[in-house]
Amino acid sequence: MFVIGGGSGGISAARWACKAGKKVALADFVKPTPTGSKWGLGGTCVNVGCIPKKMMHYAALLSEARVDQEKSGWAPDMKQEHNWSQMVNNVQMHIKGLNWGYKTDLMKMKAKYFNAYASFKDSHTIKLVNAKGEESEVTADKIVIATGGRPSYPGIPGDQEFGITSDDMFSLKKAPGKTLVVGASYVALECAGFLSAFGYDTTVCVRSILLRGFDEQMAEKIGFYMSKNHTNFINGAVPTKLEKKDPEGRITVTIKSNDGTETQDDYDTVLFAMGRYAVTGTIGLENAGVTAEKNGKFKVNDVEQTNVPNIYAIGDVVYGQMELTPVAIKAGMLLSNRLFLGHTEKMDYANIATTVFTPLEYGC
Repeated sequence: MFVIGGGSGGISAARWACKAGKKVALADFVKPTPTGSKWGLGGTCVNVGCIPKKMMHYAALLSEARVDQEKSGWAPDMKQEHNWSQMVNNVQMHIKGLNWGYKTDLMKMKAKYFNAYASFKDSHTIKLVNAKGEESEVTADKIVIATGGRPSYPGIPGDQEFGITSDDMFSLKKAPGKTLVVGASYVALECAGFLSAFGYDTTVCVRSILLRGFDEQMAEKIGFYMSKNHTNFINGAVPTKLEKKDPEGRITVTIKSNDGTETQDDYDTVLFAMGRYAVTGTIGLENAGVTAEKNGKFKVNDVEQTNVPNIYAIGDVVYGQMELTPVAIKAGMLLSNRLFLGHTEKMDYANIATTVFTPLEYGC
């Protein structure tokens, strides 16, 4: 088995294929963001998703708990300012430990690890290109696509030059300062929530509704709570342009509301959190005859098989399913057990529990 992608799903599929005694290889390569952020093995969740997000959310809860502490007879220092760089340094140290853990796990399992960008040459042949541009090829009987996703940019002037995404947020060296968060997804609201708690002037720019796809009444509760607790909202509007008149100065953002009026304001940081796309457009699907939907995801059958019988897809690249770490881990395990141990259990995508780590936490 050859696995393309070293995130939660890919590593899980590789691990269980190794346990079944099969010859396994895995390729993982992170292309840097426009601002140069990159990371190690482990995928979105470990490096730029759930893990750092929850650590920063917890830091925010500690900040807000001071109000309760004071009412409970303690004497916290309410004037103390948050040390952004200290938190980021500790978060990144923890992540590097996890990266190393995944690498050593693959070695112990005797899985071959390639730190190289994998793409299809044909349905059984993978081309690998490492950071130095050196090319090699491998062949495999079964191939698993577990490339995951990356955050989207809006495609407006200055977005990639001056804006950042969640791929950059958790390793930012400098405190974000006055921040505009663009989007109403759980990523947008979670990030806005912890930034507000740390004392940064934070505004969320919302095009339509909060938390599309979640319960609307719950989404309204979260929005109401956040607006009462130091987070500003600009509703029914989108940014149209980002500019920097002074290279060392603030970012001037032009925002257009639904009625056509335009306003401008200056920010230290502009964070785009408006959805993600599947990283499948550059892996040579056409060479293997694999078909993807318009959003780059794969419509698979009930055993995660694509339209090419020996090629499978799991995790965030599966069309119409939950983009969640435990889902990818479980799907990877069940896939390998079916392929190599004769098991028959299929992934059950119904009634999956999830949590949104906004200041008012929401599980459903």
